[in-house]
Amino acid sequence: MPSHFALCIMVLVALAILGLPIGLSMICASVFYLFIAGLDLGTAAEQILNGLFNSYVLLAVPLFILAADLMNSGSLTDRLLKFCLVLVGRFRGGLGHVNVVANIIFAGMSGSAIADAVGVGRIIIGMMTRGGKYPIAYAAAITASAAIIGPIIPPSIPMVVYALVSDASIGYLFLGGVMPGLLLGVAFMVMNTLIARRRNYPVEAPVPLREIPGITLNAFPALMLPVVLLFGIYGGVMTPTEGAAAAAAYALLASALIYRAMSLKQLYAVLLSSAKATTSIGMLIAGALVFNYVVTIENVPLSVQHFLNAFHVTPIAYLLLVNVVLLVLGCLLEGTTILLIIVPIMIPTAKALGIDLVHFGVVVVVNIMIGLLTPPFGLLLFVVANMTKKPLMSIVREALPFMFVAIVVLAIIALIPQTVLWLPRVMGYKG
Repeated sequence: MPSHFALCIMVLVALAILGLPIGLSMICASVFYLFIAGLDLGTAAEQILNGLFNSYVLLAVPLFILAADLMNSGSLTDRLLKFCLVLVGRFRGGLGHVNVVANIIFAGMSGSAIADAVGVGRIIIGMMTRGGKYPIAYAAAITASAAIIGPIIPPSIPMVVYALVSDASIGYLFLGGVMPGLLLGVAFMVMNTLIARRRNYPVEAPVPLREIPGITLNAFPALMLPVVLLFGIYGGVMTPTEGAAAAAAYALLASALIYRAMSLKQLYAVLLSSAKATTSIGMLIAGALVFNYVVTIENVPLSVQHFLNAFHVTPIAYLLLVNVVLLVLGCLLEGTTILLIIVPIMIPTAKALGIDLVHFGVVVVVNIMIGLLTPPFGLLLFVVANMTKKPLMSIVREALPFMFVAIVVLAIIALIPQTVLWLPRVMGYKG
């Protein structure tokens, strides 16, 4: 007879395969576990209510989603892309570089890879493919690849979720993501240069000097958003959650009053879209709160720790093992699901081995972002395939070099903790 926990997992997998959303599947499987274990079924509701209403940090999630949607609906994206064209458009494969730099700038605003792919991607793919400058599949591949930078450079919705399950500092997690995000951007631009030279992709005409001040001034209010957000958080003026509220308010102010590109009808559509996205993530978190209670009762993290201790695993070996497991799971599961179900099981062992939780968190988030690029589940690939109407496999082929350099960067940050921890320690982190 299988154990109660094994039956719980079977129910969870069966419901997910039948098409029930993973959040609801976790709730149903957990309630089933409580029932067969003879525990109070009301514990499920108690865990959800305590987790959702007592966690101030969770408020940052809907607010960052709203900020991203407001920016994509206003004209901020157009103005920022013109500014990026001034910066890097003159180099070989210039529009590919514009794509990467635009995502680095947007990373300081939205915290969501999907929002960046949709917001920047919709316009930059059109710019890259106009007149046959770049193949559509290549434009889609570099757009999907560059979008993973978004949740690594602060602010970051996945890091907020990681902070929820690990009790690590959100502020230091945000700082820890800066260097890895920039490393990824540089790696993608190097790969884009190599491909552009080999395929002889065009060089964009340089923007006339007289137009540069006007373009910069036009983009200035949008460029100030990450500055306001990060200086507010690290200057001690506001918490990350308050920073998320400030980001949403600033995005609304810039779109509606400064650029005059937001009507009441558009604002209503943005609020509705943000509410739907928040509900989807909220259901996942609710399911994970109940399921993690079951995992805790069963002492699963402790069992995993004892199992690994028997093999005398070193911190480096454990990080490599975590990377392999998360990269494989990233091919099959959605990132938030991995963060809420799998990662809490890994954290106690990481602590026991003396691995810094900020370093561990950034490594986990980079892993999960790469998972958005890896088939068959790669959500970003589906997003850009839907936008361009190109076959998925043609986009995957073009994305392979970018996946490779992303994994190289992942290996660097996993093996050299200072790439993550240098900036947090400069800002006072004692970990």
